[in-house]
Amino acid sequence: QVQLVESGGGLVQAGGSLRLSCAASGCRFGIEAMGWFRQAPGKQRELVATITSAGSTNYADSVKGRFTISRDNAANTVYLQMNSLNPEDTVVYYCNADCKMINYYGDYELVGYWGQGTQVTVSS
Repeated sequence: QVQLVESGGGLVQAGGSLRLSCAASGCRFGIEAMGWFRQAPGKQRELVATITSAGSTNYADSVKGRFTISRDNAANTVYLQMNSLNPEDTVVYYCNADCKMINYYGDYELVGYWGQGTQVTVSS
């Protein structure tokens, strides 16, 4: 079974930093993209940052320049370094991993999996 275990969330003062980690397991044929999303109550889940297996990154405009995504492919782990946090960053963050799967015909497919979410709270 695929599992994504998140850690690093918590309470921090405005201007502070947190580092989120997400370790994936069970992706039998490896992982392509990994990323972080966040979702506030009553809102759609939104992209924070993604990173491919080759290291290509993408960031939401709201976090660009403040957050840095990275990954350790050998450990199947993705990180999100969050600096200059502000109260608007207070939300549940979810880890995502696109697992490489193989279908009946032997073709690779990507299947997305989600972590349980970790709460980040930034006090003003």
